[in-house]
Amino acid sequence: MHEVDMTKCLVLSMNEWREQHQPEQPKVSKVHLQVGDFTCVEPDQLVTTWAAAVHQSWLHGAQLVIETVPLVGRCVKCESTYSPDSNQAYRSPCCHHPMEEIVSGRELRIRSVDYTLSEPNNTTSEHLLTTASVA
Repeated sequence: MHEVDMTKCLVLSMNEWREQHQPEQPKVSKVHLQVGDFTCVEPDQLVTTWAAAVHQSWLHGAQLVIETVPLVGRCVKCESTYSPDSNQAYRSPCCHHPMEEIVSGRELRIRSVDYTLSEPNNTTSEHLLTTASVA
C-alpha cells in the first residue's frame, strides 16, 4: 500500500515545516496536495491514512485536500501532447509511437498549507504557505 508510505513522508515533511516556526506553534487547517494519476496512489485511501496518522497529533483536525493531476504524455516522434490511454498501451494517438515522455501525472507534492499562528498578544493571524514538493 503506497498510501501508508506516502502519508509517512507527508507527515515527516509537515513536521520539518513545523520546526521552522519554532517557538510558535502553527495550527494547520488544510494541507493541499497534488497527486498525479500515474503515481499509483489512491486519493481516497490517502485521505484515510492521513486521518489515522494525524489523530491526536499536532495536525489533528487538519483536512487533506487533494487535487488530481491528469496524466499527459508527449510524443518524441511527432511532438504532440496527449492524454495516454492504457487501452492504447499509452501510445501516441496520432502516430502510435510508444509514450517516452511524461509531461504531468507523476506529481506528489504539497501545493499549499492553510494555517494560523498565535501572535505574541494572543491574537491569531491566517497564513498560506505555498511549497514545491512533499519530500
